[in-house]
Amino acid sequence: MPLTSQQRIEKLSRWTKPPSKAEEERLDRAKRMVTNAVRRHPPFANLGLIVEPKGSWANNTNVSSDSDMDIKVEFTQRVFRGNVGGMEFWQLALQKGSYTGSWTPEVFRSELRIALKSASDRVDASHNVAFYVPSVPGSRPDTDVVPCFTYQYEPVFGPPSRGTVVFTQDGKHIVNWSQQQLENGRAKNNRTGRGYKFAVRALKSVENDLAAMGAIKELPSYFMECLIYNVPDDVLKAPSFDRTFEGALAHLRYQFNFWAWNADPNGMVEPNGIKKLFGPTQKWSKDDAKQLLDAAWKYLGYEG
Repeated sequence: MPLTSQQRIEKLSRWTKPPSKAEEERLDRAKRMVTNAVRRHPPFANLGLIVEPKGSWANNTNVSSDSDMDIKVEFTQRVFRGNVGGMEFWQLALQKGSYTGSWTPEVFRSELRIALKSASDRVDASHNVAFYVPSVPGSRPDTDVVPCFTYQYEPVFGPPSRGTVVFTQDGKHIVNWSQQQLENGRAKNNRTGRGYKFAVRALKSVENDLAAMGAIKELPSYFMECLIYNVPDDVLKAPSFDRTFEGALAHLRYQFNFWAWNADPNGMVEPNGIKKLFGPTQKWSKDDAKQLLDAAWKYLGYEG
C-alpha cells in the first residue's frame, strides 16, 4: 500500500534528520578505542599510522545509531601503486618482490589484531576484510576496523590520486577512495543547501523499508549514496524536500529507462569521482538500481 502524501512527508522529515549529539559521541568513543589500541601497541611505534572513520558515519549520512561504523588504520610507510580499480597481477608481484621490509599485509593484519584484542577481548578476526568489534550498549556502535595501506593511482595525464588498498584474507585486494568521497560529498552538500545528504539518508531509509517488506533484496548502503551523487545539483535544491526527493527519484528512474534516448547510466560515477558506478567488480547492477527506484517511487506514493 503506497504512503499517503502526509505519511510520506512525515517519514521524509524523520529520515532526513542528521545524527544526534549522542550518536556523534558514540562515534568518538569508537575512534578513541581504536586510536588508543594502535598507540599503545609497541610494534606500531613511530610508524605514523592514520586512524580515521570512513563511510556513512564519517560522511554524516548514517540513518541509524545502531548502524555499523567503519574505521580505517592506514599504513603510510609502504605505498602500493596501480590502476583505479586495483593492481594487475604483474604490478602486485613486482611491488611485493621489490619490498625488503618486514611489514607485509599479513604481518600488519596480524599485529593490528593483537592491538585490538588489547582493547576488546571480543574482536572477531574471521571476516574477510575487516576486524569486527561488537558494540558496547550505551557507549559505542558495532565497529569494523579495516587494515589498509596507502595506494596511489598515477594517470598518464593529470595529478596522481591517493587512496587506500585493503588486502583481504582470501588473497584479493580492494581499492578505496574514501578521502575523495568525503570531500566531494561535502562540496555537493554545500552546493545543494544540504539537499544531497538529506536525499542520501532518505533513500537509505526507503531501501531499509523495502528490504524489510521483501519488496527488493537488501543492497549496500553505499549504493544509495552513489545513486544520489549522480543527481544534478539543481534537482536537489527544490523549494521543499518532498519535491527534492521526488525530483531525485524521477531523474534516476529516467536514467534506467530503456527508451530514454539521452540517459547514460554507464557514465555514472561513485562519490569519489574516480571509479565508475557500474562494472563487473561492483556488488550491484543496473537492474538492482531500477528495481529499487521503481519500488521507492511506488512506495512513497508519487504519481506518474
